[in-house]
Amino acid sequence: MSRTTSLKTLLYDNTIPAAAALIAREADGIRCFACGHRCLVKDGRAGVCRVRFNRGGELRVPGGYVAGVQIDPIEKKPFYHAFPGRDALSFGMLGCDFHCGYCQNWVTSQALRDDAAVSMPSFSDAEGLVDLAVEHGAPVIVSTYNEPLITSEWAVEVFKQARQRGIVCGYVSNGNGTPQVLEFIRPYVDLYKVDLKGFDDKHYRELGGVLANVLETIKRLKQMDFWVEIVTLIVPGFNDSDDELKRIADFLASVSPDIPWHMTAFHPDYKMDDTPATPVETLLRAYDLGQAAGLRYCYPGNLHGRVGERENTRCPKCGETVIRRRGFYVRENRMGPRGACPQCGTSPPGVWEERPPRHSVGTGVPQTVQIG
Repeated sequence: MSRTTSLKTLLYDNTIPAAAALIAREADGIRCFACGHRCLVKDGRAGVCRVRFNRGGELRVPGGYVAGVQIDPIEKKPFYHAFPGRDALSFGMLGCDFHCGYCQNWVTSQALRDDAAVSMPSFSDAEGLVDLAVEHGAPVIVSTYNEPLITSEWAVEVFKQARQRGIVCGYVSNGNGTPQVLEFIRPYVDLYKVDLKGFDDKHYRELGGVLANVLETIKRLKQMDFWVEIVTLIVPGFNDSDDELKRIADFLASVSPDIPWHMTAFHPDYKMDDTPATPVETLLRAYDLGQAAGLRYCYPGNLHGRVGERENTRCPKCGETVIRRRGFYVRENRMGPRGACPQCGTSPPGVWEERPPRHSVGTGVPQTVQIG
């Protein structure tokens, strides 16, 4: 028996029913709306994600476990315009509706596709995860590491309890959504980071998605008043041309010039370990293209300390530096209550605290935590 088969059996026995809002019964199966694939899942079969499956006419979905949990600086998500300097309890599950060859979380996301991806679950209830956040003083909980849309029922179960205790909740996602799943999570999710992986539909289909669906999700997220930040992992030879980066920037600016765009450096990983790392010059080129398109907040990432002042946040009105960063560490936060610029009082768009910390509360390095 392969590792994948053993893991599949374990997860098969630890599931919860799908939310009624995310399914529709059809003559020959159950239509699932947890992601943009909208799979028709027949009895005894699973969807593209491998973790939502039809058992005897009932769609069963992941719940009651995590495959990874740690305390991350929120800048690692990355969210730069939400709770700067704070920690976020970050948890992930198993499975993904994409199969990116350069995935940097492949051990969890590809666990049911690839025998080399070994990440055994740790079982927990929702209250236990929220207790961890409270214990570590984290004002934010984020579903991340795998694709959270396909495990939205469990995320909502956790987030319902988190919100009762004053914790803000977020998704780190590939953005392959549906109107149904966004409506389902909206009462509980305020922060949403989308990985916009490029602007070439052919390449998107190679990864297992459709570009148009991700673009529609980004527009819908803004319309629904989520706080949205966008990341593009720039992979040499895949999505690093001037034309593609310009089209990304132009699209984001057309949705809102206030969307933060993080252009981050790729490092060799998973099935693309022979692809070279992204040079700093490419990040700076993407930054310039974003600025030229009218985006007010462009942040080169993953090359800490090598991009000058571009990791910082400036006031959109007077240009004063209001947050100074180095990588995931906030060196200085000069904002007043609710993000006010100390020079002119203008608040950049974001999710700001009444009394923000003056610098990162932690070290800027993730911390491993134990459940139970």
